[in-house]
Amino acid sequence: MALSGLSERMTDTVRLCAVQAAPALFDKQASLDIALEWIDRAAKEKPDVIAFGEAWLPGYPFFIDSPLSDTWWAAASELLKNGVRLDGPEVEALCKAAKRAGSDLVIGVNELDPQTEATLYCTMLTIGRDGKVLNRHRKLKPTHHERSVWGDGDAKGLKPVQRDWGRLSSLNCWEHNAVLPAYALMAQGVDVHVAAWPGREPAEAPSQPVWARQLLLSRAFASQAGAWVICSAGIRMEEHVPERFQSLYEFDHNGGAAIIDPRGEVVEGLLSDEEGILVTDADLALARACKVASDPAGHYSRPERVRLEGDGRATLPGERG
Repeated sequence: MALSGLSERMTDTVRLCAVQAAPALFDKQASLDIALEWIDRAAKEKPDVIAFGEAWLPGYPFFIDSPLSDTWWAAASELLKNGVRLDGPEVEALCKAAKRAGSDLVIGVNELDPQTEATLYCTMLTIGRDGKVLNRHRKLKPTHHERSVWGDGDAKGLKPVQRDWGRLSSLNCWEHNAVLPAYALMAQGVDVHVAAWPGREPAEAPSQPVWARQLLLSRAFASQAGAWVICSAGIRMEEHVPERFQSLYEFDHNGGAAIIDPRGEVVEGLLSDEEGILVTDADLALARACKVASDPAGHYSRPERVRLEGDGRATLPGERG
């Protein structure tokens, strides 16, 4: 699973940017237009990496926690209708935007299965500043009620991508709680990681009192990997829910974006209850120093006693993910 050909780092400083914005739920074209506006706005900061939240295009399926009803099925149908094909115009537009910005772009999409067009995946896309798709990572196991709208992913994209400054990776939400996906990335070497979330649930959310782990798990990854982490979050308040689906509203996803250093300390954020951009100049020398103290897949491991094996093949239609 190791990457080959580590390129020489051109700089010890990488500018990181988290975009926290609300998409137009159930409308991929309108959401795309919003994303393009935010990318152009973020580009003014001249970042090396721009990151959006989980399933940002065209929005996290907030309705999954509501009881089944005709309205629930209508929402699920609209989400499927607005699924994003990787060879479709939305991704092409994002590639052009990344090239225009001169930045790598990491964004979550509801990916439409190209064969059946009846399954969605929770996918993180990594697009290079040259306008080319570098990686797609499908969430390995959707969490709890997410399994009613998203299919199981595979490990084809469970890898960092090599940039001229180091290695960039991403995971969705509670994949950080699953432990092994995070370790699989750490074992390949990570310098900057995007931990993508739909947005932090408020502490008083009655239906999910133990799920507000966004910052905790993002900080844990940073400390364990010795990597900078962009904790990228979407935002979805009650006013963002279309009127026809207001009955499915349960609680807000109120953002909580942050940028975290390799010691696990928050250096920028938390951005809550509002849209905005976070920008930090990340010192890669600090990441290297932290790795000297603890390399979980290298000198701070015992591979002859405990090891992880991965299957990086894509899942074919009809196979179990």
